[in-house]
Amino acid sequence: MEKIVSARVMRESDDYTCKNITDSKTLMYLAGEGIWKSHTWSGRTAVVCGAGNNAGDGFVVAKFIHENGGDVTIFLLSDKFSESGKFYFDMCANLGIKTEKCTENTDFSAFANIVDCIFGTGFRGDVVGLAATVIDKINASGAFVVSADINSGLSADSGLSAKCVHSDLTVSVGTYKYGHFLGMAKDVMKAKKNIDIGIEIRGKYAILAEKEDFAPLLLPRKNNSNKGTYGYVGIMGGCTEYSGAVKLANMGASALRAGCGVAKLIVPASIAGSVAPYLLESTLCPLADEAGHILFAKNAIDGATARLAALSVGMGWGESEENAKILGYLLAEKALPLIIDADGLNTLAKMDKNLLKNTKCRVVLTPHPKEFERISGISASEVSHNPVEYAENFAREYGVILLLKGASTVVTNGEKTYICARGSAGMATAGSGDVLSGVLTGLLGYMEYSPLTVALGAYIAGAAGELAAQEHTEIGMTAGDTARAIPKVWKEILL
Repeated sequence: MEKIVSARVMRESDDYTCKNITDSKTLMYLAGEGIWKSHTWSGRTAVVCGAGNNAGDGFVVAKFIHENGGDVTIFLLSDKFSESGKFYFDMCANLGIKTEKCTENTDFSAFANIVDCIFGTGFRGDVVGLAATVIDKINASGAFVVSADINSGLSADSGLSAKCVHSDLTVSVGTYKYGHFLGMAKDVMKAKKNIDIGIEIRGKYAILAEKEDFAPLLLPRKNNSNKGTYGYVGIMGGCTEYSGAVKLANMGASALRAGCGVAKLIVPASIAGSVAPYLLESTLCPLADEAGHILFAKNAIDGATARLAALSVGMGWGESEENAKILGYLLAEKALPLIIDADGLNTLAKMDKNLLKNTKCRVVLTPHPKEFERISGISASEVSHNPVEYAENFAREYGVILLLKGASTVVTNGEKTYICARGSAGMATAGSGDVLSGVLTGLLGYMEYSPLTVALGAYIAGAAGELAAQEHTEIGMTAGDTARAIPKVWKEILL
């Protein structure tokens, strides 16, 4: 299990460890040694250091490279050192390691490797001045760049930055931070790994969702079973303007490929004819509509949702006063897992959200940042700078599981949080969110309602998107390609 923490928790954990378990110099030595062991150092190496303990890690890296016959030069942006950093800088000086001060004219073109130790996880704000110039030079160097702990300039909490180092390898120290996965992290880190140096994590953490974590959910299927054993699920959505026949069909297929027994598409009667030709295994339940929008009728909704083990609602709903009546009734009267997505979230945003606190349903909300802004009242920009905390607070207050979409996905009920880093840039295409909702609906048809199950859904959809990108390229893939790759993900998970 890989833990992921905020910058504050990492700082407090480091302080606790230094005071109670291992001294700062030893931790710095272990960090530098771990970073050094993470790469094969051939050719000349520049170790670019700022101030503080991040620079100290770089001095230890330089020491190891030098002692193992490498050609290394330390470049300094500051003449200020932490106490432990000064200890290792003096050691480097005594070993005769070359040292230069960074200037506007510093040139890294002759170096095969660059170790980025300018800023650590405590960095806040924007990079300016000489540091900004040096980061530009590192990024333009063509060298293999190793960032110590986190890429300099990148927020450890959000993974956002106006300017930061782009690394070939980022070596996280102690445990991963949110910024290693969120925001633009995937775009500025080609690879990453974590080294455990004995820091005791004190405080709240998220869990990196990996296939090993899902073992408790993956019970063997019995031969003595039938389609009812694994749940009838419903997918309610669509309207004339957004019939999305193929997308709705993909949702049904995704739910079935996620393992449920039966997937029922509940759509306005006026679009049933356009959806039906795309359905193979899913069933179709047309409901009376007006102007292409489902009408609220208690008996009809009861009939459509009878026997369902899980229901998703809102995809392609559009805008209609009937939608709020339907959603309000479902929340008030139905005791089942309810996934609210897309236009369902937009409907919810206009309703009294205290309905979530009193519902009989076990609710899963799946917003992207703008949808989360509408239901929470917090701007997408503000949320992007601290997505985990905002997601946890909302989920805890309203008693829901929240899946906050992004380059990496945050799944939380306010107490337990998972971050799923699977997915590809090719999933930025129409229908990808519908495939995810289909997977979640299918899983909740026969698995427990929990953050782990929802994280499994995000993992399956993300991994399927990666496989689709490998087969079709990120530019050429569609959501249907992701849906069709789901069985291959199961093979990966179950091995």
